[in-house]
Amino acid sequence: MREANLKIRLEIAEPTVRRDMMRIIQAVEGFQIVEENSREQADLLVAGIDAEWEAVRQHIEACLSADAVGEVFLIAPNADPQMLLWAMRAGIQGFFTLPLKPEEVQAALEKFRGRAAHAEADKSRPPGQVIGIIGSKGGVGATTVAVNLAVSLGRNRENASVALLDMNTLFGEIPLFMEIQPQFHWGDLTKNINRLDETFLMNILSRHASGVHVLPSPGYLNGHQRPTPQIMHQLLDMMRPIFDYIVIDCGQSTNDTALKTFELSTHLLLIATASLPCLANANKLLGSVVNLGFVQQERVKIILNRYTKQGDISTEDAQAGLGQPIFWTIPNDYNTTMAAINQGRPLSMVAPKSKIARNFEDLAGALAPAGQKPVRKGWRLFGH
Repeated sequence: MREANLKIRLEIAEPTVRRDMMRIIQAVEGFQIVEENSREQADLLVAGIDAEWEAVRQHIEACLSADAVGEVFLIAPNADPQMLLWAMRAGIQGFFTLPLKPEEVQAALEKFRGRAAHAEADKSRPPGQVIGIIGSKGGVGATTVAVNLAVSLGRNRENASVALLDMNTLFGEIPLFMEIQPQFHWGDLTKNINRLDETFLMNILSRHASGVHVLPSPGYLNGHQRPTPQIMHQLLDMMRPIFDYIVIDCGQSTNDTALKTFELSTHLLLIATASLPCLANANKLLGSVVNLGFVQQERVKIILNRYTKQGDISTEDAQAGLGQPIFWTIPNDYNTTMAAINQGRPLSMVAPKSKIARNFEDLAGALAPAGQKPVRKGWRLFGH
């Protein structure tokens, strides 16, 4: 006997179209048609568009807003451009014109079943970690840390999925550090935020040879809207079920969007060097974000970059001044680091056996212990 796992509610006024759709659904395994007036929540709503288009639109928007249905398919007499635009913005996954083509509808049902299966599996998966990185002042190497940590997280964790976001929203350097020529950037996302779904997001991201997916900043002044705190929240809500680790290079910004990033971060890495001015800035920044309640102090991890044991300020001195332990030190290896930057490649690709490359591998291990195996789904074309 057929096991009907997914429930479909039909709201189609035209009897002939309704009968045709029922026959198509019944020919596909794993679906059950529920009564139109049933209070049972449907996994899929198939709605027909008639003369009362505005009423149908409002009803569908209300269902989606209230999570009364999982997904929506639409049936329309023709492919009206305005209707198609609305459907795309509303996240409608299936749009069919009359007469119905059974093979087209069945293919959409199979894809829907695949998405539903992945969504069910994802419910038991922990959300991905968000690792925010901020420099205590300019030039401390926050972007170097962000790029090499992101690559190392992917290398250290089998099948881990990693995203790298550049919040230096003007003239960010991540594409130079990774020698990529992205087609899209932050501006393309913010101006199309109403279209944001997994498919749109993955088309915006650039994939580096290491497997890291990158969202760069604009490379020039272009008038695009900068990401707002609301956009950042929406974006991370979208990304955490997809990626195991989301590394965000915040530069040294403390604007509203950066503060929202701190608030949403699993770990906030505060990058400093062992110099008095830099540590003084780090102390002020640490006190500000903690005292204002944007992040708990235990989630802030201080990292000393370009550290040398022979320096004037020891880790003990730095800890005493900051009132918090130093979480990590990254050795000063100017020649290897500059070679990697100038070649546009991560340290693990330029000098994988160097002390500094191994240091980043160890840092990735400290932030993501070996026992915490990634269980994130990989991205799938068109959500299936």
